This record gives sequence, C-alpha cells and structure tokens, in this order.
Amino acid sequence: MQITGYHESLGDTVEWYSGGLFNDQYDKVYASKIFSFSELPPLPENVILGGTGIDFKNNLPIEIQNQPPSYSLYPECNYHLGFSMKGCRFNCKFCCVPSKEGRPKNNSAIDSILLNPNGGNRLMLLDNDFFGGPNWKENLLRIIELKLRVCFVQGLNIRIITPEQADLLRQCNFQNSKFHEKYLTFAWDRYNDGKLIMKGIKICNDAGIKSSQMQFFILIGYDSTPEQDYSRVMTLRDLGAMPFVMPYKKDDPYQKAFARWVNKRAVFKSCSWEEYKYKNKNENLIKAVA
Repeated sequence: MQITGYHESLGDTVEWYSGGLFNDQYDKVYASKIFSFSELPPLPENVILGGTGIDFKNNLPIEIQNQPPSYSLYPECNYHLGFSMKGCRFNCKFCCVPSKEGRPKNNSAIDSILLNPNGGNRLMLLDNDFFGGPNWKENLLRIIELKLRVCFVQGLNIRIITPEQADLLRQCNFQNSKFHEKYLTFAWDRYNDGKLIMKGIKICNDAGIKSSQMQFFILIGYDSTPEQDYSRVMTLRDLGAMPFVMPYKKDDPYQKAFARWVNKRAVFKSCSWEEYKYKNKNENLIKAVA
C-alpha cells in the first residue's frame, strides 16, 4: 500500500500484476513473500523481490517507507490499517519480529493511520507488541476518545499486562478482525507460561474483561508435547476463552489435525479430540460434524 502511494504520488499507474503476455507493459514489478515456504508465480527477471520469506533484513527505500499508504488496490477494505509501533520487547526463538524490526519504537500516531476514505470508525492495528510501544497509553486514550472500534489483530501480551492497561482496554470498543464480535486476542505460546497466563486473565477479569471476550493463539509443535497442547486448549475452554491453534509445522499430520479440530468452532464444541483423532480420515464424518 505504501508502494502504491509512492508511485501514485509520482503520477504512475499502479495495478495488480497480471503476468504472462503482459510482462512488457510494466515498467516495474514488485513481489513479496511473507513465508519462506510460500510459492511465487512466474515473474520477470527485473522484479523487485522482498518480504520476510526472502530476507529478514530487506527493506523498501526510505522514501517508500515514509509514504502514507494508498487504499486504491483495496477498494473493498472498510477499515483503517497500520502500525502505531514496530518491534518487540521479547526474543522468542520461533518469531522473526525482533530480527526484522528490532526493539520497540513508535511508528505512527493514531490520527495519522486514519486514512481510508471507507474506514469509518474501524481501526486494525498490526502492532506485534502494542504495550511495548513508547506511546501505548497516549494511543489507547486517543482510541477511546475517538470512539474507534479497534482490532489488535496480532494479539496482545497477557503475560505482563498491568491493571492500568487492562482497565484502558476495557474502555475500548475492541473487536475481532471482522469487526462483528467483541473480543481481544492474546497468546499462550509456551506451556510453561501457564502461571503468567492465569495471572493475566485474572487481571483482565478484575478490570471487567470477560474470559469469553478473549481468544488465545496457541503455538503447537515447537517445544510442547501433544499432552501439553491439549492441556492448554482445554484449560482455556474451561475458563470460557477461545483457543486458536497455530501449527509450527503446517505439514505435520498431528499438528494439522489438532489445529483443524480446535479452530473449526462447530467441530470443537460437538466432537472430542479422541473422536476426531481416530475418525478424521473419514471425510464424510468430518463434513457432517462441521
């Protein structure tokens, strides 16, 4: 979107790459890979290729990084999108954010993100460590003041959340990524963080945020056993929160099946893991349950 905004400011025409016979009509082609396993389509030799799937350290030229994003390629987008901060306070080995973005730093004031003419009062923040940002309080108070419906789509760190932060979150009109349900997203990536997670949930509950308003990303297949994966999922379910499983290795049969069982809410509510695990090869059964 910043690439689009930059080239539109120069008077260029920007469109989605169609490839094939039309290669010669483009003066420049940009392509990005988010994940190393992502497949790229055939591209011209002079393509400008970037993204974390290519190299953690690659960056766009500074004049593009400083460009306000354009929404012209996304006319269906009905929310404002951006980063109030970048970076992360932690150094989780399974995560590329610290290598890519470094320590937490301010990126944009809330008002400067509200650029989408169709965005209304909906704001999706892409921050990886919102409360690690130097201006988190100022930004949260501005969100409350403007009565924005806000989605912290990357999740918030509940392990070290403070009562003050939880109280301000309660005052926000927090939303899911589709802006049709009221819940916050957190993470329980390490099984051994259980005590910190429970403490954070209590702080949020005491502030008035219900467990039913919490979704938790759960990383599996990195440094946990299937028994620990199941324990985290069921602990959160028993508290009334919503688990959402993130497989570390997407091609691992167990991780794929467990994620499918948990993340399909209708299946999760109507079928036990033991039933699903031993019967999930029967496609008719799974379709019927789903």
